[in-house]
Amino acid sequence: MSQETYRRIAKFNQDRNWDQFHTPKDLAISISLEAAELLECFQWSGADMHVNKKKEKITEETADIIIYALQMCQVLGIDPEEIIRSKIEQNEEKYPADKAYGNALKYTELQKLSENEDFKDGNNK
Repeated sequence: MSQETYRRIAKFNQDRNWDQFHTPKDLAISISLEAAELLECFQWSGADMHVNKKKEKITEETADIIIYALQMCQVLGIDPEEIIRSKIEQNEEKYPADKAYGNALKYTELQKLSENEDFKDGNNK
C-alpha cells in the first residue's frame, strides 16, 4: 500500500474531525459491521452465484474493511506491511505446503495427521 493512500485516508478523517471517533473499539466494531455487509452480498445466493452481478458492492464493502483495518493500524501504531509479512511467515509454518496442499484442514488437524504419519513410519516424536 502506498504512503499516498495512507495519507489520503488520514486526511479524509482529519478534514471531517472524525479521528475522535476512531478508537480501537469503534474501529473493530466497524470492521465487523462492514464484514457483515460483505457477507450480505452472498446471503441466499447458492453455490452458483454470479459474483460479477454483485462485484461493485463486493468491491465497496471490501474497500471499507481495508480502510478501517488500516485506520486501526494507524491508531495502534502498527505497521500493516510488517504484520502481514509476519502473519504469512506464521501461516507458512502452520501450513507447510507439502502437508496443506489441496486440503482445507486447520493447522491443528494437519499436526495430528503429521503425528499419526510419523507414528506409522516409526518416527515417534
